[in-house]
Amino acid sequence: MNDRKFGLVGHPLGHSYSPRIHELLGSTPYDLIDIAEDELEPFFARRAFDGVNVTIPYKVAALSLVDDASEAARAIGCVNTVVKRPDGTLFGHNTDYDGFAYLIDSLGADIDGRTAAVFGNGGATRAVLAVLRDKGAAHIIVFDRKADGKGEPERHGGTCEVCVWGYDALADAYAADLVVQTTPVGMYPACPASVCDLEPFAACGESGPGAKDGLIAVLDVVYNPANTGILMQAERLGIPHAGGLGMLVAQAKAASELFRGIALDDAEIERIVQELSFDMRSIVLIGMPGSGKAAIGGIVAQMLGRPFVDMDAEVVREAGKSIPQIFAEEGEEGFRAREHEALVRIGRMSGAVIACGGGVVTRPENYEPLHQNSCIVRLMRDLDELPTDGRPLSQSKGVAMLAQEREHLYRAWGDTVVENKGDVETVAKNVIAACRNLR
Repeated sequence: MNDRKFGLVGHPLGHSYSPRIHELLGSTPYDLIDIAEDELEPFFARRAFDGVNVTIPYKVAALSLVDDASEAARAIGCVNTVVKRPDGTLFGHNTDYDGFAYLIDSLGADIDGRTAAVFGNGGATRAVLAVLRDKGAAHIIVFDRKADGKGEPERHGGTCEVCVWGYDALADAYAADLVVQTTPVGMYPACPASVCDLEPFAACGESGPGAKDGLIAVLDVVYNPANTGILMQAERLGIPHAGGLGMLVAQAKAASELFRGIALDDAEIERIVQELSFDMRSIVLIGMPGSGKAAIGGIVAQMLGRPFVDMDAEVVREAGKSIPQIFAEEGEEGFRAREHEALVRIGRMSGAVIACGGGVVTRPENYEPLHQNSCIVRLMRDLDELPTDGRPLSQSKGVAMLAQEREHLYRAWGDTVVENKGDVETVAKNVIAACRNLR
């Protein structure tokens, strides 16, 4: 029988993925331990645990409450993992360091001698700076909204210069090799906001020996949504990028190893990231009108126990009139405006199943609200099987013409393709399987 005790200490503690991650890692039971500030010191003094993670607002205070700490924790100035040793003493470490190091390594980014632009100067930034210094960054520019102009550089370890600048000096950092986003900007529900425009960074190349050809990587510590505004722009620009889910799982893996005194294979990180990605992301169905998106989507939602949203029904509900009525009174432009407004709101959801109208792909502005936190499945059905009743454009243009106009858009938007052939339950299972296999 496992009598070990693990958990997460903080206040307030809302929804957290930590219990689920540690369940997948095997470090259970893992509880959420919500305590007030005046309870923190007595909690550590009692030592009635084997290992705990520490989150805001207690990471800094925890460093003073442990008997010993790792070099990384001392360099960062805070602790997010505390382990009770066999002799009863408490050891503190900062596994955010391990998590961010994994994020860089997962992209194969070579930081040695590079310049990094880091947005944010809060708690999450500390671990980022420590990793960048240890990986050989030559210059780190920290952008802080409370700062003005260019702060004087400070040398760390004799090789790395770190300075704090205000956003008014942003243009002077466009030659940076790496951009790291550590602020809450772009985090749910304020998505897909972005802390900066990457275009000037990407365009700032140099010539000659050792020339810089734009950015080598863009990293965002935010993990909800999966694709933040800055990551989606990096994707459009063809810049290697990674979000915070890998960091979250990697730091938990490092904590689990400390908790149990064992080594875990790094392959566990990818396995858990893929499983969490499936749980967190919505499943979005696109395709021709009448391809069965609502019917299949409803069954997928039932199978997974997820909420289901039919976007056409959502527009009808909000407008208080049918789609043919909207087209007759407001035209296609009026319908598309209503559809986009609903998509911006619905697209922020996690873990839903969303069936879109056939023409959602005709408006480029609809892509990011869907792409930011979902797997987009293109549902295909033979054209001669597509009904036209109650579908104004299918009736006025004809199914073949619509298909010809939209084929390249469905192909570009879809992360995967599933054919709507056979019984609906089999098709729904194929949709789920296709999304599970996506990274």
